[in-house]
Formats: sequence, structure tokens, C-alpha cells
Amino acid sequence: MEWFVAPEYWLSRLVFQRALAVVYLVAFLGAALQFRALIGERGMLPVPRFVARMPFRRAPSVFQLHYSDRFFAAWCWTGCAVSVALIAGLDSHLPLWGAMSLWLVPWLLYLSVVNVGQTWYAFGWESLLLEVGFLAVFLGNDEVAPPVVVLLLLRWVLFRVEFGAGLIKLRGDPCWRKLTCLDHHHETQPMPGPLSWFFHHLPRPLHRVEVAANHFTQLVVPVLLFTPQPIATAAASLMILTQLWLILSGNFSWLNWLTIVLALSAVAFPGGERDLPRAPLWYEVVVLTVATLLLALSYHPVRNLFSRGQVMNRSFDPLHLVNTYGAFGSVSRVRHEVVVEGTTDERPRADSEWREYEFRGKPGDPRHWPRQFAPYHLRLDWMMWFAALSPGYADAWFGGLVERLLENDRDTLRLLRHCPFPDGTPPRHVRARLYRYRYTTWRELRETGACWQRTYVREFLPPTRLDSGIQRR
Repeated sequence: MEWFVAPEYWLSRLVFQRALAVVYLVAFLGAALQFRALIGERGMLPVPRFVARMPFRRAPSVFQLHYSDRFFAAWCWTGCAVSVALIAGLDSHLPLWGAMSLWLVPWLLYLSVVNVGQTWYAFGWESLLLEVGFLAVFLGNDEVAPPVVVLLLLRWVLFRVEFGAGLIKLRGDPCWRKLTCLDHHHETQPMPGPLSWFFHHLPRPLHRVEVAANHFTQLVVPVLLFTPQPIATAAASLMILTQLWLILSGNFSWLNWLTIVLALSAVAFPGGERDLPRAPLWYEVVVLTVATLLLALSYHPVRNLFSRGQVMNRSFDPLHLVNTYGAFGSVSRVRHEVVVEGTTDERPRADSEWREYEFRGKPGDPRHWPRQFAPYHLRLDWMMWFAALSPGYADAWFGGLVERLLENDRDTLRLLRHCPFPDGTPPRHVRARLYRYRYTTWRELRETGACWQRTYVREFLPPTRLDSGIQRR
């Protein structure tokens, strides 16, 4: 079938596949380096405890069959190795069925991780990586030109990512309709980056322009993805520019990077056409069958997209094949941060010395300038932002975090930038306090060198010790 392939997208496919493999590598690397403290056998939310109560059909994962920290680590490092092989282009040297099988491996590996990751993996970009990674299996290699159907499905994903985010904003916080959300967003976003302070201090009229441009890019431009070239390329290019702007303004894991990867699949690069063999019949049958399945599964995401009760970042099947996306339906006006401290005093007194734990990405020391971590995902730091929004977000794991700090647990301390008890002697008590943070002004920055100013609000967790009955939940 001549209509089945689009040889002019050969270079687009190549760029897309290599870039996607890089995102896979970042995801597996983060899982390998952080899992022990989060979901390991002695983690805050241990996998063995989770799979004991979760049926396989609801969360299919190899770890439902067997779990150990050593096995999980090997699983993630295998994902890293396969990702590196894909970056190097191993799939191009395999027969078509071999290339498809190789691309299926990281998807299966990461699916097993996400489905036991619980709260730590409940982010929209996890499902997005799985949905995009599944489609990548059917893009083929140099033995066949890119299938039109799969290219359109990738644009369908990109459409839902952008259009869903645009609709959730219009239906959500009134500040999006008033064009005022960016007066607050750069200060209150989950994890500011090194330039976020400067973005916050841009003139307010420019913030209005940013919001209006965001609405245009998310609500109008996505429709143009399905128009002929070069309009589709122009639309995808505009999305890429918007995502680069977001990358400069904050740390959003690999969400923006993966959106750029998706947009690259819609770009028709000059000279990108290549004379390739005709697609075999079995390949056409497989691709069309999968496309039919995915279109059928799109019913619930589409229904959600146009529902007044639209929800963000939800999977409608345990394989995360077709999902719904969205971000920042509401924007906080005030930033709160949970500051965790410890003391070696046997009995805390009014004059006790409390030493502060410093996290890698979340604001702590007002003089510590935020750093760029994305596309790497600091899972504990992100959840600490949610904990500051409402203690309910931390019910399942915060007690486990405190207990592990009281033990000076090595794996947990590796997630932090600074432990105030470096000599190996753990604190006798740990407490948590809630502070209000705001960006300093230009004058305050010059005078103090601090990018944040913080004010004590209230106690988040009273002084606690190991024998005071902390339970991991």
C-alpha cells in the first residue's frame, strides 16, 4: 500500500528515535539511583508491601512475581544499557522484527517500574513516556519508510498533551483567563530553576503576553498539526520554541523535553527523504491492528478532554497506552516550604540547636540559588512541594522519611544535598516546620545575596524520635 508509508519523514523518525532513547536513559538512570530510599525493601513505600495488596491485572509488573533491591537495580541498569544501544543506533542494524523487539524492551522494563512506583511515579510524564515509547515500537527502521499511521498517532498524542493542558487552564484558575497567572507561577512552581527568579521579575505586561501566547500555542496551534506541510512543521516548531521557553523558566522533569521529541516527529526536515524498501504485509497488518486498538482506547481520554469535569494526568488502562494530560489547572499565590531539621539534644529545649537538612532541588537555604536538574527528576523534592500544599499529600511517606533521617539511612541521605550530621551520629529528634517563601527584590538580592526571603508559618511535625511511635504507612 503506497499510502501506508511516508519516506520523506525518514530523517524525522531517526531524530525522534534517538532523542526518545535519551529520555529513556534519563528515566532509567533516575530510577536506578533513587529507588532504594523510595520504594526499596526498606524504602518509604516498599514495593513488596504494595504488590501484596495490588492485583496483577491492575498493576502488571515483573515485580509482582519477584522483588529484591538487587533485582530492581539490575532491571533499571538493563534499561540504561538498552537505551544506550538505541542511542547508538543498534536498531538500524537489525532486521525489522528485531528492531521492533528492541524498542519493545525499554517499554516493558519501564512499565514494570511505573506500575509499582506508587506516589513517586504518579506524574503525567511517566505515562507520556510509556505511551510514546509504545508507539516507537511500530515506527520501524531502515528496512521500511515511516508508517503514516504511526506518525499521525504521535501527533495525536502531542495534540492531547497541548490541547488538554490548554483546556484545563481555561476551565481552572481564573488567573489564566485574566492573563495574570505568571505574576505568581515562576515563584510558586514545584521546582524553580536558575533563571526562574529573573522570569518572575519580568515586567507584568510581558507576563500577560506570555500567557496569551501560551493559550494560542496550546489551543490553536495543535489543530495545525494535522494540516499539510509546511504548516504542520511550522506548528511543531512553534511548540518546540514554547517548550524551550518553559525549560529555561523551571524544572519540569522530562515533560518539556519529551514534548519536544514528540514535536520533532511532525517536522519535515529538508532532504529527509530516503529511498527505502516497501513495507512487508505482516508489518502493515500489525501496525494497522495496533492503530485500531489505540483509537478505540482513545474514547475515554477524548471524553475527558471535552468534559466539564476534566481531570489531569490519568491513565485509563494499566498499560498506559492512551492517557490524559494537563498541568497547572490552578496556580498557587503563595509558596510554602517544609523545612526539616534535626537536633542531637536528648530533650529538645527552647535553646536547642536545630540543624537544617538541605534538599537538592527544592528551596531551603534562602541564599542557595536553584539549579537546573531537568530532564532528571528529583522525586522526593517534588513530593515535598506537594506536602507543603497539603499534609494529606505526605500521609503515606513522610513518617517513613523522618524515621530514616533518625537512622541516618545512607540511601535516604544520598537524595539530599546536605546532611547536617556528617559524622555518622544520627539526630535524636527530627522536626518539620512550614515557612512562607517569596523571591527577594532586586534590592534585597544586591544587599543580602539571597534569592529567597522566608517567614515562619507554623509547625508541620513536632520534634519526633525513633521511640515515639513513628510508623511507616
